[in-house]
Amino acid sequence: MDFNKIISLQGMLFLLILTGFFARKKNIIPKTSGEVMTDLLINIILPCNIIDSFRTELDMNILANFVKLFCLALGIQFFAIGINFFIYRNQDIEKQKVLKYVTVLSNAGFMGIAVIDGIYGSIGCMYGAISLISQRALLWSVGLAYFTNASSKKELIKKILTHPCLVTVYIGILIMVFQISFPEFLGGAIKSIGKTTTPFSMMLVGVILGEMKNVKNFFSKIILFFSSIRLIILPLIVFIVGKLLNFDDIIIGVQVLITGMPAASTSAILASKYNGDVDFATQCILVTSILSMITIPIWCMILKV
Repeated sequence: MDFNKIISLQGMLFLLILTGFFARKKNIIPKTSGEVMTDLLINIILPCNIIDSFRTELDMNILANFVKLFCLALGIQFFAIGINFFIYRNQDIEKQKVLKYVTVLSNAGFMGIAVIDGIYGSIGCMYGAISLISQRALLWSVGLAYFTNASSKKELIKKILTHPCLVTVYIGILIMVFQISFPEFLGGAIKSIGKTTTPFSMMLVGVILGEMKNVKNFFSKIILFFSSIRLIILPLIVFIVGKLLNFDDIIIGVQVLITGMPAASTSAILASKYNGDVDFATQCILVTSILSMITIPIWCMILKV
């Protein structure tokens, strides 16, 4: 992908976000609709996109890459958990909760797959789905624990294993391994729904941004420090480790982009639910979303995609 295509893709994503933002601000998309859109994306659109991406010929190299990618994704997230113990010590407790959460978890579930789909196509979506397994597991365990005590282990494991996107990964792997074919009408419907992933997820990001309030003076030192970790340092570590281990370019590319996504929008939702610093979480999401419009094209150029 040349520079002009990267800029064109980023411009398209920006306009889609802007569409969702103005639709929310003008109340075309009313308040609380973001929750409905999130449920629709997670429970229907992304699963269709994931299943469609696995409808490919079985390749043992792909299966081997799945294992490498999963290990790389899990490794960088445990690294993020590790640095959380000391890099935010000078912040107050409520800010620490937000910063720790968004350092471990990004907005890759919404924005990451859309970007990867635009760059790598369906093969990228398949790899992206594998990469996000560890993040979705940590969302319900470590991520939730930053804001509150986790519920029983049995309930926790159930939430992780029955997440709609993970269930469709299991189904997708079975489809690929056993080369299961679909009737044309079913395959066409799944593909059509899955193709809405990029516009729908980007508009949802815009709707979430449109809900934000009290974002004055949001370019503080701590947010810029966190943004550099989220958008530059962590993906740089993935890039270096992937190169040192001689992983395939697509493994490195997908994981770099997944890792370099903005702060998770769920941080503001959890901060609100558990009486955390909602304004600060909002600022982290907004600043990293804006800055990612610069860093993502730069990473694309570095990755030479």
